[in-house]
Amino acid sequence: MTAWETVAAAIDTGDPQWVAERVLALGERERREVAALLPAHVAVAEQRADARQLERITRRERESEAAWREHVRRAERAGRTVHEYERWEWNTPWNRPWPIEREANWVDSLRVAGAATIGGAAAVVAWLNRREFQDRWEVTSATTAILEHVLSTRPAAWQEDFATRAALRLRPAPRRRRRSDEMDALALAMLRRTGVVPPEHDPLVVAWVRRPPVREDPLLDHLLPRLFEAEGVGAVLRGERAEPLTRGTWLATLTKLAGQGRRDLLLDGCVRRFLRGGDAADLRFFVRLHELLQPTPDEVSKHAADYLRLLPAAPGPVAEAALRHLRGLDHLDHAEVSEALRALLFRPERKLVTAGLTWLDAVARAWPGDLDELAPALGYAFACESADVQGRAVRIAVKHAKRFTPVGAQALRDSFGLLPHQLGETLVAVFGGEAAEEPPEPFTPVPLPAPRFAEAFPGPVTAPVELGPCWGGWESAELWLAGVVRLHHDDRDGLVARLSEWRLGARSHERPWLDVWQWCEEIARLILTGGSPADGLPPAGSVSAPHLFLLRRWAEVHSALQDGALPPYLLAEPTEGTGHVDAGELVARLAGYERRGAEALPADLQQALLRLPREVAPEVVARARRLTSEAGRAAARWMDGGRPEPVTEVGWLASGRLDPGGEYRDDQEPADTRTPDLAPRIRVAPTGLPLVDELLTEPGRRRREGQGGLLPWWPYVLPSHREVVALHFVPHLLYGWPAEGPKSPEAYALALAGGPWGEGMALVLAYFLADPSWSKPPVVRARLVVDLAARGDGDAEGIGRQLALLLRRTWLKPGPVFETLESAAEQGAHREVWRVMTGFLPAFLPGPEEQPHTRHTQVLAFALRAARWAGARGPVPCVAEIAERRASNNFVREARRLHTYLT
Repeated sequence: MTAWETVAAAIDTGDPQWVAERVLALGERERREVAALLPAHVAVAEQRADARQLERITRRERESEAAWREHVRRAERAGRTVHEYERWEWNTPWNRPWPIEREANWVDSLRVAGAATIGGAAAVVAWLNRREFQDRWEVTSATTAILEHVLSTRPAAWQEDFATRAALRLRPAPRRRRRSDEMDALALAMLRRTGVVPPEHDPLVVAWVRRPPVREDPLLDHLLPRLFEAEGVGAVLRGERAEPLTRGTWLATLTKLAGQGRRDLLLDGCVRRFLRGGDAADLRFFVRLHELLQPTPDEVSKHAADYLRLLPAAPGPVAEAALRHLRGLDHLDHAEVSEALRALLFRPERKLVTAGLTWLDAVARAWPGDLDELAPALGYAFACESADVQGRAVRIAVKHAKRFTPVGAQALRDSFGLLPHQLGETLVAVFGGEAAEEPPEPFTPVPLPAPRFAEAFPGPVTAPVELGPCWGGWESAELWLAGVVRLHHDDRDGLVARLSEWRLGARSHERPWLDVWQWCEEIARLILTGGSPADGLPPAGSVSAPHLFLLRRWAEVHSALQDGALPPYLLAEPTEGTGHVDAGELVARLAGYERRGAEALPADLQQALLRLPREVAPEVVARARRLTSEAGRAAARWMDGGRPEPVTEVGWLASGRLDPGGEYRDDQEPADTRTPDLAPRIRVAPTGLPLVDELLTEPGRRRREGQGGLLPWWPYVLPSHREVVALHFVPHLLYGWPAEGPKSPEAYALALAGGPWGEGMALVLAYFLADPSWSKPPVVRARLVVDLAARGDGDAEGIGRQLALLLRRTWLKPGPVFETLESAAEQGAHREVWRVMTGFLPAFLPGPEEQPHTRHTQVLAFALRAARWAGARGPVPCVAEIAERRASNNFVREARRLHTYLT
């Protein structure tokens, strides 16, 4: 083989070490020959590697498919069903991990070949940086070591030239790059090997710090001063943390170097970097290093002028550090302190302005003479957007009021217009002048929209062509089940022909059958083939009561088909979009059963009773009393006052507390956890109807997987007992795992249903008013309140109380709640919004022993707005109590404003 053929064969192996050995064994003339042929071989090497890769993939796919077919054959011989998900199980004979193929590393092999044969240093740098090689080099320490070894065979001057050129060729890496640049390691290695002075090039410094520090690094003295000037260093090191300080990081290494004679260099470098400016994130590393150095008072004094320059505009963390160290100095003159305070209090950041006010208060206590020089700085704080900061600035002004001369007082009065009306009034009482007028809030009441009601339920299925699929929602499933029963009696041949269009599986579903569509397929299989296993119901307690009730309705149709006892039609087929069955229609259906001698199916009958409306006309009740069958008499008793009326409530328990006596009885008592358990309670006398009694039993408070099955259908199972449905929702309300919780359509379905309200209904609707995750626009969340107001339905005060408990005891925030309520007021529900607030305030406002916070003040401010929208009058006792307190903070002042308006 020729020299070129030997090298080309080595490149095809994908082994850079083998390539290096073959090339270094060549003579000078043979290396020149290889160097001349390498450029044209790039495309050839890639094509060969791709062909080998395609061959490997094809072979592997054949092996995987053969292994999968063998797996299926073994399962069939064992009588086991193979599920589709098994095809994608990891680390199986048919889905093995892909090994790393060395032959695919053709790029590194070409790089090594060029590095060993190309003549000039500039040409080698260009070869290693070829566009075809970019982002395709497997960067490993082994590859870098091979290249370094190959290059070390060149003359010393050539190596120095290469190291300098390679360093200058480095380019800034993208900010989100996940790995180092391809030439970084090699350039740094050659600089260290040759000892040449590194060029001044920012990407080189970035490449240096991108890797962990090297002990006794020959580049340290050259690159350490550049650490604070090179663009991009802060972005690379922003993730290093000072607490805990980890060995081997740059922060730990530089802190150690500070004790080895480089402290001044590092401290001066940090300050210079701060003065250069930049993003807060890019300066984070230097702030941490600066604080780890712990500047002494003498060192701070040396840089005092620089720290003062940082206060007006440096990023927050930098300014905070500068302020912290400046406050430790006791020899700043008054002009410097005044300048620093004006710089701080003019900034928009709440944290910095608060720190500035703390410093101003401390300075004022030690300031000789009047405080007029500090008045402009204090006036700047009045402009802060934070109400807390404004209130604090006002309190400081009042505290030191006697130390301002008329000149200083006038400087403060000039800034009164920046304050809210009530804070301005506080200062006017002390300094005179005028506060900013409180602008009237523009609000034009609009009429409520027309009430929205449930859409009509589709007409019954009376012909095979009308029978659709059973999946797609509760309406589709109800129509399908009722249609199959009716057509089985009226047109069995047509039903068989329609169901034959379905593509049923080769075998029955594995039991239990937890989804209605599985029962639909089994019912269809039974009609078409005459064979389908029985008893596919899950055991009681493994799924929720509403879920099991739904499955039982399908199961009894399945069993009636097997026993030849299917009635001519179902009693519980809805007539309204809410799920209700018209009472007169049910009496007619029962009369038809009596004429035909048909027996009612138990779950179907009890579902029909649960779907009766609450108001039944007397003449319909009279017709029901004339029914003679057992089912007819049960319906008559139900319509004639026999409907059960459960007593319900919702308890709030600490997470994990099993003692039912551990409920939070006091609304104002805060929960001791952010993940409370909601304990729904239902109390009702037995009805003698076992499936109804099962539904009216309180659900467990524990959330388990499978307990939320068919949850969107539950409101249509109990359309006249929406409070019971809400209580079944409650255990799933706050948590989406392990079971899905109710969504907004279910909340709307509950609102449209019938029956009395209780704590469960109020809690469910309050949750959807408060949670912005299901709808960012508050106008959408507000439709719940608006629709209830338009229908004259609901318990607004109860919703308000539950809103307060949600804000007190969960992660939900007041902001989205008030956005929703304001949007509801703008849509015409302003009176209902005030009713919500009258239920909200007693449960949310702090009691006498509880410390008020900013959110309480914000609540009172919103309540005043809501009262004005509604034109409300009459005291609210909890607000009146707060208004009578002797304190003068913002919280009490807001309570006084609200109480004054209401009375």
